Amino acid sequence: ASIGNFLRRSLRRAGRREGKDGASAAENTPPGVPQGKQREWSSVFYSAGQFFFEYLVVVSLKKMPDGHYEPKITYQFPKRENLLKGQKEEEERLLQAIPLFCFPDGNNWSPITEFTSETFSFVLTNMDGSRKIGYCRRLLPSGRGVRLPEVFCIISCLGCFGLFSKILDEVEKRRQISMAVIYPFMQGLRESPFPAPGKTVTIKSFIPESGTELIELTRPVDAHLEHVEFQALLQRLSPHLILHIFASAVLERRLIFLAEELSVLSQCIHAVAALLYPFTWAHTYIPVVPECLLDTVCCPTPFMVGIQRRHLERVLEQPVEEALIVDLCEGKIIRAVGDEEEILPGKLQNEMLIYLNRHNNNNNVHTSEQVNALVSEAFVQFFVRLVGHYGSHIKWGRSGSGSFQERAFCKAIASKSCRRFVKKFVKTNMFSLFIEEAEKSRIPQEGNG
Repeated sequence: ASIGNFLRRSLRRAGRREGKDGASAAENTPPGVPQGKQREWSSVFYSAGQFFFEYLVVVSLKKMPDGHYEPKITYQFPKRENLLKGQKEEEERLLQAIPLFCFPDGNNWSPITEFTSETFSFVLTNMDGSRKIGYCRRLLPSGRGVRLPEVFCIISCLGCFGLFSKILDEVEKRRQISMAVIYPFMQGLRESPFPAPGKTVTIKSFIPESGTELIELTRPVDAHLEHVEFQALLQRLSPHLILHIFASAVLERRLIFLAEELSVLSQCIHAVAALLYPFTWAHTYIPVVPECLLDTVCCPTPFMVGIQRRHLERVLEQPVEEALIVDLCEGKIIRAVGDEEEILPGKLQNEMLIYLNRHNNNNNVHTSEQVNALVSEAFVQFFVRLVGHYGSHIKWGRSGSGSFQERAFCKAIASKSCRRFVKKFVKTNMFSLFIEEAEKSRIPQEGNG
């Protein structure tokens, strides 16, 4: 029962928590972004100087008496000692959950001779609301004959997919030599401080027959984009469909993404969540749903989940209301509510469509970082133009506490189509959380003394 409860807690993001350490969110916010509630990843994005990771675990497939395979942790670094009772219980629940997310595709495995490595990630939420991210590399160990794949999973509270992908590249390179070569590399990494945005840390690592290598790990300058790869989304979906997905996410509906590759699910769902910046998806969020948790799609609350396409029939059989089902393999929407075209204000939607189409026609000239910056800016400006005036409608009391004047805020919008959209948007959890934070942290606004 305890592992089941832990897993279901893991399905929810703690939208009400904010980071307490590192630089202030305002310092890392791009120009023009409304200030207030930052992305819920703020507690991981703006933390420099702490450990890169908490654990490295290896999850292998073990044959059971009935012939099927089950994922089990076969290696853990470091082994934590002297934990308090509550900490130990939490750690045990965490270590029980990890194998399910490393092999979410169930027990349908048999020894193989070829396998293309894949990288994906998942998010687990602890009892106190703190989050841990699992960065995974599934690979086939070197050798002859048939073998079973294994997963190297780095558990960290820090969000930086690109940087951890590079670390996993180094882990995989050492795994093909010997497991013994991985330990000193991870030890060196654990002893190095996590760099601030735009900074680099250098790790020294010795590899037999190659000598000492210097590995440079650089954090992106834009901290809010370091867990994101928009190109993955743009390669699989048309700009028109991306805007339909964005519209559904803004109104906090149920979103189901289908793909066979775990890396595709992981990257695309992280990208969709990032389109909401500076707001936060604060509901159920599972980039890759383990097979044993497929009933999650019956959840009556909003969710954003990724499911392997092989389970499409099971998903379609579920009684899911007001949901958008997106097939990332075919690049199409399988099921929709039907009003997705009318959710966003027409003029703004057309402008964003033109912008995304123009980018698609020139996507071969941009680096991944440039794509991230260009796409993010388009969606940030959407929010700035619609709700960027919110600060002028917070009434401040003598004690310093603020009170948001929702009616006046909506009335100040001249366009009827924009006002109609905003009246729906202000009722969402993501907007409420944003405003709650803004009411607590007074920021000088023009004309608002």
